[in-house]
Formats: sequence, C-alpha cells, structure tokens
Amino acid sequence: MQENAHVVILLGPPGAGKGTQSVRLSAALGIPAISTGEMLRSESQSGSPLGRSVQSLVANGKLVGDRIMNELVSRRLRQADCARGCILDGYPRTVAQGRFLDALLKNLGAASPHIFDFIVSVQDVVSRLGGRRYCPVCGQTYSNEILTCGRDGSALIQRADDNPSVISERLRVYRRNIGEIVGFYRARNYHPIQAAKEPDVVLRDLLRLLDADVIHRPGGADDRFLSSAFA
Repeated sequence: MQENAHVVILLGPPGAGKGTQSVRLSAALGIPAISTGEMLRSESQSGSPLGRSVQSLVANGKLVGDRIMNELVSRRLRQADCARGCILDGYPRTVAQGRFLDALLKNLGAASPHIFDFIVSVQDVVSRLGGRRYCPVCGQTYSNEILTCGRDGSALIQRADDNPSVISERLRVYRRNIGEIVGFYRARNYHPIQAAKEPDVVLRDLLRLLDADVIHRPGGADDRFLSSAFA
C-alpha cells in the first residue's frame, strides 16, 4: 500500500446491504471492494483441505477462525490493486481481527480506517437474505426478481447459508460478536448508517461522511482519495 492509503470497513449483519454499497463505493473511490465472504467461497471451491474446512463452516453459518481470516486478508491487502486503499466487507468480525488489522495497516503505512456500521432490522435481514440469489460462476449477488446472471448468463442459485435456519444461526453469531467490535472502533472514525434506506441514499450518506472524515483530519484532505464522487 502507498503511504496513507485509505481503508473503509463496513460492519453490519448479513443482508444489511454491505455488498451492494461496497461495489458502489469501489466505483466512486477507485479502490477495490474486498468481500471476505467471496474469498472464503472461492477457497471452499478449491478442493484443498483448507477449502473443505471452510466449506463446512460457511455452509453451517459458522465464523471462520481468526488465523485463517487474518492470513487471507493480509495476503489480499498486499496486492497491487490495494495500493491506494480498499473497502473491507465482512472483516474484521472480532476484536482479535481488529487488532491484527490495526497492526497490518500500520505496517503497510495506511491511514487509520473509516468504519461504517450498517443498522437494519431483523425482519429486513430475513426478507433480504431469503430472496437473495447468486451466480455460481462469477459470484455476483442478485435479488430474487432476477433469474440469470447479467455477466455470463448463468442460472442463479440460492447460497447454502441463505436458508432460514442458517440465517438464524448467522444472526446469532453476529449479535454475539458485534458489541465487542463496535466498542473497539467506537472512539475512532466510526459512523452508524441507517441501511434500510434506498441504496442511492445510503451511498450519498457514506460519501458525505467519508468526505468529512478526511477533510477534518490533521493534514487536511488527501487528493488521491477525494474525487468527483464527493461533489
């Protein structure tokens, strides 16, 4: 990463809209969106011993351990496309991961991360996830109104971890951990986001808060990060 590269962290339960907004922020800011869920699904499809372990955990709504997650994220953030920063969707989920990320970003010379906590009701989460489909070829996620992938035409399928029983387990695990990780970040560049709004409204909220965070830091705005997206 370049010196003072910017990292955006999206917190929130599954189905809160983090994936949708990470893609939009990536386009607006010119930095990659990194979904740890997609990283794990790719690993689980590799057929390796690690992939088989990951597949079992993900299919049952369990969290993958800190060691594996930290290794995957560390390797990803050192890639060339993250030179100016990145958007993290699904990581960190524990305080141990947050501490590891702090040390990693310091080692890479990145700025302190921006944290957005997506707030959404349980009813909205169940409704969104129950109707969600994804492309088994490219991994793109869609709502239930769409049957084929817009990228490659593949038939969409439901993720194994989007059935009602697994959704309940994922929410239970999330609620168990969220208090600690929010407490870890609350005194920093932390912002709760009302994520039940229309996606365009949520994106405007994110960009407005990012603009304020960067401009009001010591040293002022960073022209590599600020763009016409903030206009």
